Parts: sequence; C-alpha cells; structure tokens
Amino acid sequence: MIVGVPAEVKDNEARVGATPGSASDYIARGHTVLVQANAGNGSGYSDAAYSAQGCEIVDTAEEVWARADMIVKVKEPIASEYPLMRRGQVLFTYLHLAADKPLTDALVERGVQAIAYETVQLPNRSLPLLTPMSEVAGRMSIQVGATYLQQTHGGEGILLGGIPGVLPAEVVVIGGGVVGANAAKIAAGMGANVTIIDLNVERLRYLDDTMSGKVHTLASSRMHIAEAVAKADLVIGSVLIPGARAPKLVTADMVEAMRPGSVMVDVAIDQGGCFETSRPTKHSDPVFEINGVVHYCVTNMPGAVPRTGTQGLTNVTTPYGVAIASKGWQKALADDQALALGANVINGQIVQPGVATAFGKTAVALQDAIDGKVSA
Repeated sequence: MIVGVPAEVKDNEARVGATPGSASDYIARGHTVLVQANAGNGSGYSDAAYSAQGCEIVDTAEEVWARADMIVKVKEPIASEYPLMRRGQVLFTYLHLAADKPLTDALVERGVQAIAYETVQLPNRSLPLLTPMSEVAGRMSIQVGATYLQQTHGGEGILLGGIPGVLPAEVVVIGGGVVGANAAKIAAGMGANVTIIDLNVERLRYLDDTMSGKVHTLASSRMHIAEAVAKADLVIGSVLIPGARAPKLVTADMVEAMRPGSVMVDVAIDQGGCFETSRPTKHSDPVFEINGVVHYCVTNMPGAVPRTGTQGLTNVTTPYGVAIASKGWQKALADDQALALGANVINGQIVQPGVATAFGKTAVALQDAIDGKVSA
C-alpha cells in the first residue's frame, strides 16, 4: 500500500501523522511512504530523517493525496483539502465529525473510508488513540488557564497556587476522564484548590484514592455545577461522549454568574464544547470574553507542543495504521473490533452512531456499508 503523510494545514498545527521511526514500521512491511516536503519540520523531523528511513519526499500535498491509498494525518481535513480526497481512499486521523457537518458531508459525497482515532475503543471502553492527546490537553489546560488568569492576559490577576498567607485559585474540572484527571493532577501539583465533578461516583472514588485527597470530588448535577462554577477562578471543561457532541453542562446563565477575569478552558471544543458560551478558536487568536470571563477554546491544543504531541500520538496510532496497510481496511476492521469502532464513514454511509445522531440520522450497520447496502 502507498501511505501518504501530508503536512498539516490547520492554524499553527505543527504535528505530523508519522515520525521517521513510525514510517520505518510501514516500510519494513513492504509499504511505500510518501511524506510531503517539510511536513515534519515543526515536530523536529527533517526531510533527510525521513529519507534515511526509506520514505519518498514529495513536493506538494496534491501529490501525496493523489498517489496514496491511505492518508495518515493528525487533524481533520479542512475545506481546502476536501477536493483532494478520493473515492475509496482510506483516511486515518482525528475527525470529530459530530461537530463538523461540512466535513461529514464531504466524506460521504467523496466516498472516503474514514477511520477516526477518537472512536477506536477497547472492550474496557478506553480510547487508546485519544488518550495521549487527552493527557497533553489536560495538562496544557492548566498551563493555559494559569497564563490567562494573569492580569496582563485579561485575567483577574491570581497566582494559581497562591503564596503563604494568600489563598490559591479555585479550579473546577468538569469531567473526570483522562483529560480531567490530568488537569486535576497538574493543578493540584501547582498548589491550587481543585474540585473534580463527574456523574460516575465510582470514578470519583478512584480519583479520590489515586490523588490521595489532594483534590475534592463532587457528584455532577446542574445545581452542583452552577455553585462550583460561580466560585471558580478557572473552569476546565473535559466532558466526552465518544463520537457524539459534548453536552452543554455550563449554561450561559452560569457563566454570567462568574467573576470578571475568571477563565474557562473548553477542552471538549473538538466535539462542540461543553460550555454553552463556547465557540471554536485557534492558536493565533485563542481567547474571547463573555461578561468579562475569558474563554479559551482552541480546537487543536496539543498542536502547541508538537514534539511531545507527535511522539505521543504516533506511539499508539502506528500499530493500527500498519494493520490497515498490511491487511487492507476491510480485514483490519474485521479482525479488530476496537478498530472497527473507529469507522465513521464507509462507502458514503455514516456508520458511527454518535455522528449520525448529531445530524438527525440513523447510523448504517458497518457490514451493510461495506457490502454497499444503501440506507433508505
């Protein structure tokens, strides 16, 4: 198979879909790897490093997309890339389709076999290809929040960890999954007063045990969220329903009750965001204010740390990508139920339930889509 690695084109996105090391794993199994010139520069990988592993360096994204049987990326294609997608081509990347109808429509129209990192799911319900970027985003959310709490960045002028004789910041983390746990860990480590809110009381017990009482836990309810947010200096939104749009757990009324200069970081923005007042932003223009409350809603947070992000991502995506290339996408999906759950659009049909629901449709069964059975 010919595997293509184009340069990312999203705003300030310097990660890359394959490192020279992961590209060598494809090549060792007889595959050809095309890498767009300079695609790895932002992550610290030169064209020479790819060439040394046997990759072919090509000048343009157009050539990569035109020749490759499978495209391996980091972020979802943007509008300028839609015309490059080919019928039957495999696209293996983050997609977040439930919050992106134009891309969903383009994948359906162009007949792309779209397999999303974020919905690959193991039997224990963990998301192995999302986890490393959730770890990055969770930890980054506290760095970002601490920065924007500074008065010079529009915040209320609070040091996250306080000092002796001065109370630390109040940090509220909504969602106790991978993002939330990593956010809480860093915030507590910096000395903040941290509360994690989650629906799953068993998960809260686990977090209470593993964090040795350094964070407070609170069962989720509308009242509890409203009360906690009203007192917070920094709110981290880290709610995830695999494949589906994030629920709006913090309402506009709750935001209105917050103090001016407080900060909200919506890590769930890729899936539509869990704050009612959120809207997607980018690294070159990351924040906006509503009622004096600073909102940070960058859709590709880990893109700011591409070296760490690329290494963490390719560590987990490469074995799945090699399986797709070596077996073909149909057999790879048949052999691995976790990978099969990554299928979002197959042969022009939406097969991921969360995505279908987001657009008022019913998902087509994966095997029916593979067999070419068209939905009514």
